[in-house]
Amino acid sequence: MTSYNREKIRNFSIIAHIDHGKSTLADRLLELTHTVETREMQEQFLDSMELERERGITIKARPVSMQHGEYQLNLIDTPGHVDFAYEVSRSLAACEGALLVVDAVQGVQAQTLANVHLALMRNLEILIVINKIDLPAADPEGVKEQIERVIGLDASDAISISAKRGLGVEALLAAILARLPAPAPAPDEKLRALVFDSHYDSFRGVMVYVRLVSGELAKGDEIRFMATGQSFLVQEVGKFTPHETPVSLLRPGEVGYFVAHIKETSDVKIGDTVTLHKEAAPHPLPGFQIIAPVVFAGIYPIDSSDFTALRDALAKLRLNDSALHVEQESSLALGFGFRCGFLGLLHLEIVVERLTREFLLDIITTAPSVIYRCTLQNGERLEVDNPVRYPDPAHLDTVEEPWVTMRIMTPSEYLGAIMNLCQEKRGSLDKTETLSSSALLLTYRLPMNEMITDFNDKLKSVTRGYGSFDYEFSGHAPSDIVKLEIRVNEEPVDAFSCLVHRTKAEAKGRAICAKLKEVIPQQLFKVPIQAAIGGKIIARETISALTKNVTAKCYGGDITRKRKLWEKQKEGKKRMKEIGKVNIPQSAFMEVLKS
Repeated sequence: MTSYNREKIRNFSIIAHIDHGKSTLADRLLELTHTVETREMQEQFLDSMELERERGITIKARPVSMQHGEYQLNLIDTPGHVDFAYEVSRSLAACEGALLVVDAVQGVQAQTLANVHLALMRNLEILIVINKIDLPAADPEGVKEQIERVIGLDASDAISISAKRGLGVEALLAAILARLPAPAPAPDEKLRALVFDSHYDSFRGVMVYVRLVSGELAKGDEIRFMATGQSFLVQEVGKFTPHETPVSLLRPGEVGYFVAHIKETSDVKIGDTVTLHKEAAPHPLPGFQIIAPVVFAGIYPIDSSDFTALRDALAKLRLNDSALHVEQESSLALGFGFRCGFLGLLHLEIVVERLTREFLLDIITTAPSVIYRCTLQNGERLEVDNPVRYPDPAHLDTVEEPWVTMRIMTPSEYLGAIMNLCQEKRGSLDKTETLSSSALLLTYRLPMNEMITDFNDKLKSVTRGYGSFDYEFSGHAPSDIVKLEIRVNEEPVDAFSCLVHRTKAEAKGRAICAKLKEVIPQQLFKVPIQAAIGGKIIARETISALTKNVTAKCYGGDITRKRKLWEKQKEGKKRMKEIGKVNIPQSAFMEVLKS
């Protein structure tokens, strides 16, 4: 390593929409700076998770320090998806500059826009990079115009590259050194380090990723986290080159990690400030927030004997994912399981996928729901994320549901289809902006409950895959939310209960009843399936009884003989209906929850 010089440090991040070439560009920079030997190199080097490679998205950010001549380059990778917006903002807070990578074919997309706004709010120096210029359909000049019009950045000195073939990457590296600023001088000698990520190492405990703003951090220092007040003794400090490499100390402007026998990930909060225990900084760094889950869903093992395995698997996932919220719950129909809170739908999808792949568990998830704020008539306020905890409507005063502001980017020919979709989802259009002769940016307000079910799938299908969106939480608003209860043979089944808007309740009730009629096997008596709001039945299906021909043995003779047998059978059916129970098979739950 060369000697320390703050003026020769460049901390930067790469921001881009999914699949615009962020990980490929990081690979080329690692090769150019000889950080990774050619024999060790593999595609998407910084995306270590199998899921990340498959989907082409970054889920867990990984920093890397590169040495280029006398310059120290710290690339702080960021997750690309809107669910992880807070982590992105903390990663950007650790940088002085950002590379905005835009696909030369697809142009500006919704998530590019969201992350650029985060970077501009932090006053980062932005280098515009137009990638994939080697493709036949590439239109770099058109994309530059679009960037200037949509984002308002001057794109005249944008750098055109092909990350896959390595074209123009050397010019980009020179621009990073020349145009991105060095870290600002430290205000004083007191230690202030921003925690921008962490991960759990089963041998050493939690490894904390930090960017030093002032002061120095060395092995043997007693440090304190300013948000939690917890103190620990540092066992090791190091840098990512790209593998963890211990160093003697970290200085202002540098990026690295430290290990301090921290056993619980809950002790480390993303965005927290680390300082020395004895000579503490007077104030923490700005921007810290506690991340709260937004979407809730129940996760149950299909085989009840897998319950302990599921509990252990969720505990392991929580070690590397502080935003995952887990609490135990039980359901009459599904047995013991967990109520889990997530940052968004992608977060839920990733957790479920990891449970099935990495831990080989067969699980079932209930429909995702959001947090409703209920005010009772006595003035008490409740936060409800589970239909089971929904208060009695007779005691309710108001219910508020969360809303989001959504930006949708789409080719203009799909405008009508998108407006129909958003109207169906109870959305209201705020504004429409024209990006180019063929592209539009729509800003909608939409209830979060409508967005988390199937909005992404429907948007992709009505725009043939060309539409993209990102969203941000915009507060709660009063709404007519009701509890839809499904009853099978007069017995409520809690696994199918859900909280919906009154206008959608009937359609949803009919759909669930129709599906249950298909999947519940026939009994020896008629089984009514009902959807109810309070005491009012709004939808009903009836599973007809299995019949036996009791008069088959009667040849001829008087009709009264047959009538007597039919009456006897009717009495038996009536008695059976009173004492009979309907066992709903596991497959029925699977089918309904999937649909």
